[in-house]
Order: sequence, then structure tokens, then C-alpha cells
Amino acid sequence: MTIVGGGIGGLTAAVAFQQRGWQVEVLERAPEFTEIGAGVSIQPNGLHALDTLGLGDPLRAGGLADPLAGIRRKNGDWLIRNDVDDLKRRFGQWATVHRATLVDLLRSAVAAPALRPGTYVHLVQPDGTVLHSGGTSTADLVVGADGVHSVTRRSVWPHIPGARYVGYTTWRLIAPPRPVEASVETWGKGERFGQVPMPDGRVYCYLMANAPSGSRVGLDSLRERFADWHDPIPALLETASEVLQHDTYELPELDTYVCGNVALLGDAAHAMTPNLGQGACQALEDAVTLAAAVDTLGVREGLAEYDRVRRPRTQLIARRSRQAGAPAHWKSAPLTVLRDAVLPLLPTSVFARSATAAYGWTP
Repeated sequence: MTIVGGGIGGLTAAVAFQQRGWQVEVLERAPEFTEIGAGVSIQPNGLHALDTLGLGDPLRAGGLADPLAGIRRKNGDWLIRNDVDDLKRRFGQWATVHRATLVDLLRSAVAAPALRPGTYVHLVQPDGTVLHSGGTSTADLVVGADGVHSVTRRSVWPHIPGARYVGYTTWRLIAPPRPVEASVETWGKGERFGQVPMPDGRVYCYLMANAPSGSRVGLDSLRERFADWHDPIPALLETASEVLQHDTYELPELDTYVCGNVALLGDAAHAMTPNLGQGACQALEDAVTLAAAVDTLGVREGLAEYDRVRRPRTQLIARRSRQAGAPAHWKSAPLTVLRDAVLPLLPTSVFARSATAAYGWTP
């Protein structure tokens, strides 16, 4: 089989299929298999997926974390508070690591000859033919794990709409070690800030703000923009030295994730807003489900089963993610005042109930 894309989803698929005895090649356009991003939170469902490959405990060993403690206003007042202990009791453990740590864990579980970095894929055909910078590959199964702007998707589904910009851009950074109380998100008017403590003391931070697509803002501007937000937000930005910015895209709901001998997974199939932190977790679920279905039922029936199981779930999570973050990006002053008045009145069980769909998955 051929996997297009060597990120979290593609490498997880490679591990899952290799463990079932499949011959695998992973085509990655970057010169090496790594991640230059910041942090990533792997929630209980993602850890359950890694458990099927024997990789859940290694990640837990270096990255145990708590779920989101809640959401604050920019002055520090609480809008939503979550019962962290109850969430862990109901669903299991969370882990937070650098994205490169997770990629390294997955890469080390794949046989080295299967990894083909520096390979540009030009075209994927439904019969399993892949044209790339190293020649042509023909496989019984091709997995498109090549992200939101997937070449695989554009090749096999040329008439479907592409990814759409959701109206806000995202910055990610890691601040030096600093004690912070918990994983917390803070909402303003059309912008927000999130902090996630990492096991080594560093703090993974993400910022989102309404902005035109393609606009670019550096650290100095971010420091000025968030200077009057509650502690420790200004200090975290002041001590950071590097920031990554990416516009935020999502895909419209596809009618199918499979065609012929080709399957899409992860962002290539269902790129979603990051509001629930489920992008990586859903890719992990996709990969282990696809491997189990195809290995058990054969390629054609397995692909049909994969599509039947995964498409409704991932599209539900994508819709809920979009809805969860929308109030943070309201620009209307009356609406944000109403939001800030109503959210503190909601019982803590509201968030837990809404999270069940995401966290309550088992292989």
C-alpha cells in the first residue's frame, strides 16, 4: 500500500498496517519526517487509538496532562468551569506533548525502508496508481493523508469544493518554563488565547483572531494586542521567542471518503477548526479503523466499512468544533455582553455532555 503524507495520520496508518503484515511505503514531500509545530493535546479517544498499536503508554509516560479547566474573560473572570476530575474519571487521561515528539514516536515504529521523504506526489488515480517525483507507485490501497490541501483529494475528487477559510487565523508558540494554574482558554471579542502547561514546564500557547486570509502578524504585535489581558498572558507572550501562524481552514462535508482503491483520512478528509482540539485525535482514530476494516474485510469491503463508520462521526465532530468556537469570534458588542452574562449561568455538566461524542470513542 502507498500512503501519501507522513504526518500524524499517515504515520499512524503506516504503523497500523505494518503491524498487520502489509508492505507499506510513505511518501512525504518534506525532506524529513518531523513536525515544526508547537504543542498537541491528545485526548482520551486519541490515546485509545494509540493503545491499539502499543503506543499509548509511551506517550502517557512523557506527557500526562489535564483537560481544559475552563474559559475566562480577558479580565480573568470565569465564563465556564469544567470539572476536570470528573472528566478524567469518565473518559480517561489526557496527554500534551510537542508535535515532533508524537511524530518521532510514530516514525520510530515504522520500518525505515518504508519512509520516503522528499517525494512530491503529482497525481493519484482511483486504481491505486500514484505519480510522484520518484517515479510511479502502484498499490492495492492508497491512503491520502496529505492534509487540508490534499493532492490526493484534488486528484480523485476534482469537482468537490476545496478548503474554505473560516475567518480567523491561528498563532502557536511555546513559552519557556513557567508555573501556570491549568489549561485555560480566554475569550475576548473576535479573539482568544489558550494556555496548556506541558510536562517539562514549558507552556504551549495558541491565539486566534478574526483577520483577512493571508494577513501576517508577528510577536511584537501580539504582545501589544494582548497586553491588557489577565495574567499570565502578557508574560507568556513576552518570554516567547518564536511564533507560527497559519490561517484556519475547514472542509465542507464530503459525500464519501473512498473511491476505487483510495481512501482519505485526517485533514484530507475532514479538516476541522481547532476548537475542540480533535484534529489529531480524529486522524488517529481514522488510521486504526481503516487498517482494521481493510485487513479484516479486504480492500473494497473494508473501504466501504471505513466510510460508513468514520464519515458520520468525523463530520459530527467537525460541526461541533465549529459551533464550540463561534461565540469567541463574535464581533458584536451586544452579543459578547450577552455571551459573557449567560455562560457563567450554565451548569458544568453542559460541557461534559457535549464532549461525550468526542471523548467516548473506543476502537
